[in-house]
Amino acid sequence: MATDTVKTGGAQRSGGVWPVLRRFLLENGALTALALLVVVMSLLSGDFLTAQNLLNVGVQAAVIAVLAFGVTFVIIAGGIDLSVGSVAALSATVLAFLATVEGVPVWLALPLAAATGTACGLVNGALIAYGKLPPFIATLAMLSVGRGLSLVISEGSPIALPDSVAQLGGSLGGWLPVPVVIMVVMGLITAVILRRTLTGRAMYAIGGNEEAARLSGIRVKRQKLGIYALSGLFAAVAGVILASRLASAQPQAAQGYELDAIAAVVIGGASLAGGVGTAFGTLIGALILAVLRNGLNLLSVSAFWQQVVIGVVIALAVLFDTLRRRSGGAGGGAGAGAGAGTGSGSGGNGRRRGIQLAVAAAATAAVVGVLSFLVPTPSSDGPRVGMSLSTLNNPFFLQMRDGAQAEADEAGVDLVVTDAQDDASQQADQIQNFISTGVDAMVINPVDSDAAGPPVRGANNADIPVIAADRGVTEADIETLVASDNVEGGRLAARALAEELGGEGRIVVLQGTPGTSASRERGSGFAEGIAEYPGIEVVAQQPADFDRSKGLDVMTNMLQGNGDVDGVFAENDEMALGAAAALSSRGEEAVVIGFDGTPEGLEAVTGGTLYASVAQQPAEIGRVAVRNAIAAANGEDLEESVMVPVEVVTEENVEDFS
Repeated sequence: MATDTVKTGGAQRSGGVWPVLRRFLLENGALTALALLVVVMSLLSGDFLTAQNLLNVGVQAAVIAVLAFGVTFVIIAGGIDLSVGSVAALSATVLAFLATVEGVPVWLALPLAAATGTACGLVNGALIAYGKLPPFIATLAMLSVGRGLSLVISEGSPIALPDSVAQLGGSLGGWLPVPVVIMVVMGLITAVILRRTLTGRAMYAIGGNEEAARLSGIRVKRQKLGIYALSGLFAAVAGVILASRLASAQPQAAQGYELDAIAAVVIGGASLAGGVGTAFGTLIGALILAVLRNGLNLLSVSAFWQQVVIGVVIALAVLFDTLRRRSGGAGGGAGAGAGAGTGSGSGGNGRRRGIQLAVAAAATAAVVGVLSFLVPTPSSDGPRVGMSLSTLNNPFFLQMRDGAQAEADEAGVDLVVTDAQDDASQQADQIQNFISTGVDAMVINPVDSDAAGPPVRGANNADIPVIAADRGVTEADIETLVASDNVEGGRLAARALAEELGGEGRIVVLQGTPGTSASRERGSGFAEGIAEYPGIEVVAQQPADFDRSKGLDVMTNMLQGNGDVDGVFAENDEMALGAAAALSSRGEEAVVIGFDGTPEGLEAVTGGTLYASVAQQPAEIGRVAVRNAIAAANGEDLEESVMVPVEVVTEENVEDFS
């Protein structure tokens, strides 16, 4: 029997490389998924597997990876932290405010920013450990508090970073990005804490069985304080990295990043039930997300389909890792039985592993097939123009895209459109990806003018001409700005509203997303214009984020708190339509003016739901921007700016715009 066992072991050892490779792949599910993704993207895009693009992937993974390292501590201990995105934004805002506005030396502002993140984590830990709040509720509250404080400190506007801090978003030796170095260092610190410290061992014990950990002498409450403090500290570091890439602290930065961080941890093999997780696995999870986004951008996959593909691949990665873990557990038992005198267990385990590899291969083939179907065929051999829009979740920018596409089709140009989803960091990634693929020109509709500066300077260094659309770019070279005058549009709206009210009345203002240039410019123009009418009283103004449903809710609350109003100015048509719905539901009437001149807004003007809308002609902005991008790609000189006229559209002239 002993001889047979030895022979069996020898046969297994001499079975070649494949059994060893198969076992390695199955025991490292996230790494396997990453390798498969890299292969797929390399096959579909010749621009993916280049040194410059791989560095881009590292930079684009850095912020999520550092956030995820902090979340790893929490999840291993059986908790959750939904506040890390807001804490990152708050810490960066504190740094910029202290260093730029208050003149605090950078060497002192940086530790104070780190202390801010740590303090937020301590509050989370105290609420959970001593206040007995569920982690979900405690950190959800901190998510709101952190974001609110960030907006309060910054007054809703980005704050520039000192040059010494902004250099953290640069590179060492002209090629090694500093964010990648910081990511690696933070990963090593995470690994050391988890594997070499009592705190790390306590995390696994608490996550595995909190009561047993308490009975074994671990001070669970104190450990939870430290665990959430670490998560807050790592969030602060991530916030500084993000702000340094954008050369400014954005109060609305890192929205939704907490979900990406949690996804990275889970993809990396951690269990939401606690007790399982590694720093290396989390890093791989963050790289998977970065590779997906980078590759899909390079492939010019529709921004809408990108969300679907990312969700499917994440699910497949986690499913594969789950199957691997179940097989590992069963395999352990089977292996023990085989050692006692039978090989059937290991054979069954081998068959299960073979089936899992086949399933993984089939899933990979399916992903390749779907991506091949989604990747658009270049429309021509002419110039290739990249266009990054701030969002496609708004009719105004959809019209801009449609106008740009129509112009590109007429000119025989291949236009690649991406959606930044109102995230300045994501837009920076998209601009980097355009540079990697070597587009002939870019059209950038900035999420924020200041934050767009650093990535556009990268395009300047690559000699790629950049056209700014609707909003300008700060501290970077652009060929021309194609826009309507938002400030003048605000003044026109104020004049139209005041004249319709006869120079007297009570009005409210629905503001756009705090911190965006469009909201600032339209709001300042309206404030200047309405100041000329002392009989007009602005009784309330609140942000509704350019969103119709939020406009409905905010307007309802304004009416409840301020009583009847005579007029409403909304900084876009979507919010104006929400305000009109709120008025209608209460049976009240008021003069409502929107901004943008969207098709639905103009229909509402025709029907009398809105009194007026300031029309910007977004489709024409898109057309003119692409026209100028083609001219710039051909080396033609352009005017410094091209202004597309704005006009107040009322029932009297709406037919001219419809």
